[in-house]
Amino acid sequence: MVQSINQHENRSTLKAKKFIIWLFIVSSTIMFGGWTSYYIVFSAAKGKGHGLVLPDMFIYSTGILIASSICLFLASRAFRNRQFKPQQTFLWATMLLGLVFGFLQVQAWSSLYQSGATLVNNNAAISMIYIVSGIHLIHIFAGLCFIARCLTGTYSGISTEKLQYRMEITSIFWHFIDILWIYLYVFLLLNS
Repeated sequence: MVQSINQHENRSTLKAKKFIIWLFIVSSTIMFGGWTSYYIVFSAAKGKGHGLVLPDMFIYSTGILIASSICLFLASRAFRNRQFKPQQTFLWATMLLGLVFGFLQVQAWSSLYQSGATLVNNNAAISMIYIVSGIHLIHIFAGLCFIARCLTGTYSGISTEKLQYRMEITSIFWHFIDILWIYLYVFLLLNS
């Protein structure tokens, strides 16, 4: 009886935490939507976009992020099939690809800076490139923390229910930030 009550409370807690992730996703979507709206309004008022050729590192990082989503999908599928070693391998691959994405973003900023496009300048559209990609990189770091927590769960032998919960929220969050980056990259390409 007591174990049944504890399991019910545990499930309720996990559902509440998953709801918080969804609220974070909605608020992040609104935040990035606001920034891209600001970009459009600024561009219309000034009659210009950022006027830059985006660094090639942005397209490479987009490919890396898509590959990381595929790896995380394969990790989730391995978990559903109770194949824990492949799950760990795909989680490690997702983690590595996330780190490569971060490295490529820093390289892209370096390329922008070397071309004369600095964060502080007279064209707010250029500044927005740094802001949206920088805030997105913070989201990537948070996603890497989710992946690390999931990985530690696979090695520590936590319950299958908790591991499933960790896989679910990690997948939700990571796929969201992947889709968000694709949106941001295409938006910046179309509004140059």
